[in-house]
Amino acid sequence: MKPLHLRSSGSFKKLLLSIGHRSSPTTKTPGARDADAATEAPDPESPHRPAWRCFSYDEIHRATNAFHKGNLVGRGGSSEVYRGELPDGRAVAVKRLLGASACERRERDFLAELGTVGHARHPNVCALLGCCVDRDLYLVFPFSRRGSVAANLHDEASPAVRWAARRGIAVGAARGVEYLHKGCRRRIIHRDIKASNVLLTDDLQPQISDFGLARWLPSEWTHRAIAPIEGTFGCLAPEYYTHGIVDEKTDVFAFGVFLLELLTGRKPVDGGHRSLLSWARPLLADGKIDALVDPRLGGDYDAEEARRVAFVAALCIRAPATWRPSMTEVLELLEGAEIRQDRWAMPEAPAAAGDEEHPWWFDGLDDDDEDEEELSTPSPSSSSSTTSN
Repeated sequence: MKPLHLRSSGSFKKLLLSIGHRSSPTTKTPGARDADAATEAPDPESPHRPAWRCFSYDEIHRATNAFHKGNLVGRGGSSEVYRGELPDGRAVAVKRLLGASACERRERDFLAELGTVGHARHPNVCALLGCCVDRDLYLVFPFSRRGSVAANLHDEASPAVRWAARRGIAVGAARGVEYLHKGCRRRIIHRDIKASNVLLTDDLQPQISDFGLARWLPSEWTHRAIAPIEGTFGCLAPEYYTHGIVDEKTDVFAFGVFLLELLTGRKPVDGGHRSLLSWARPLLADGKIDALVDPRLGGDYDAEEARRVAFVAALCIRAPATWRPSMTEVLELLEGAEIRQDRWAMPEAPAAAGDEEHPWWFDGLDDDDEDEEELSTPSPSSSSSTTSN
């Protein structure tokens, strides 16, 4: 195999140097910010210091048994993943980026992914163990024996995932995405939140994975425009697939689809090419929660919890981005926070005679709501970053 020819003055040189002496960041263009994030490190004593290391090609070659086809566990349009084992017995997933070795975009995308996931450390975010730039481009992660949420949820040969586990997955995944938006060193927009990108630990704790499309959102920006449009059909927010606008609410929309997938057991797009959203929205509008819940559960679920999950999903998939909750609010609601009509009611056209004055989801979720008669003017989410056109 031929060695990878790295440009002497490019980002890869800085990446290699970053393992030793690292300089302070300078002002960068938007594209450079993503790539150079991989080479930027805080003070060694900082709790945010990256914990990954560089692997040699020989190490990952041995770990994957020379990338034996029997160890190939996944393949996408731009990467393939091999299972491997390190000398200390740890099982790892080695992600190899596909494409021409000299492709500048491939290198930029590699550094962008390294720069995002490399700085993220949270129990509900898949940890980066390291990378390798010898001969090719590789990222190394812990291997998930339980696989993804999608693999477990849609495995007809196995018993249905129980309701308690689904709710725990919803809350844990919300914690992970909320961390990316609020708790990480810089705001990270994942751009591809979906059940197949949420891995499960042995005790069914969810971990957000696959940061191939993730991008930094600088603190002074409310949003950023990205082209080309990438992601998963059925999970893309309207402002993203129509205008390329990306902010935290892009992930919130996709998380709403993820909640619906957990609730219903249906894929974002079924075999008949019908989207989960188009099927679920009428049922959400009519408050038919029983019709939404996965029939494989056989009625064995907490009706109040299912109602709350459906409510949160309905908020997340709202078309106007400003009227979606932030991930902090999503997490609070999933954990049982009070639901206030004056906070979540969207302005609507005057109702016709006999129509309901408010949606189903404001009835019965919180006892305190019944005592509130006067409603203040509703306001958009208090998230610091909202879509602006």
